[in-house]
Amino acid sequence: MALQEHAIKEIKEIVDQYKNEPTPLMMILSAVQTKFGYIPMEAQELISEETGLSVAEIYGVVTFYSFFSLKPKGKYIIGVCLGTACYVKNSQQVIDKFQTLLGIKPGETTPDGMFTIDALRCIGACALAPAVRVNDKVYPQVRVEDVEKIIDDCERMEAAKNEKGN
Repeated sequence: MALQEHAIKEIKEIVDQYKNEPTPLMMILSAVQTKFGYIPMEAQELISEETGLSVAEIYGVVTFYSFFSLKPKGKYIIGVCLGTACYVKNSQQVIDKFQTLLGIKPGETTPDGMFTIDALRCIGACALAPAVRVNDKVYPQVRVEDVEKIIDDCERMEAAKNEKGN
């Protein structure tokens, strides 16, 4: 997959914005991730050309940090905390239910681009265990029976957005 001309221009602008920083790579990658939702290999190659850093170094950073993604994510990123506090309160069963209902595994996105499931190690909401984060919203004390409602909430929000946009 080749980058489109507008994407090349935008990535070059991002690199230019941060090139004089002492350690620009994290800022560049973060900005590219924010702009495009993920960091494809073609973007990494362009960043390499523009910065002089090796593709291997860039790829190493992208794959080391879990907040960077090599693949596009869904509109609704469902992060299920599997940290100790959440795990002992059945978060594994919660993520299993999301997988069953959406037909995808952690790290995958539904074919329609609506949902991505992420297995998270800790989201810092231990008092709310088990916790699920959907984009910027945290759902506290999620039970297996709550999973379908969370998916329905997302689908309703998307339908409302689509109605406003038309």
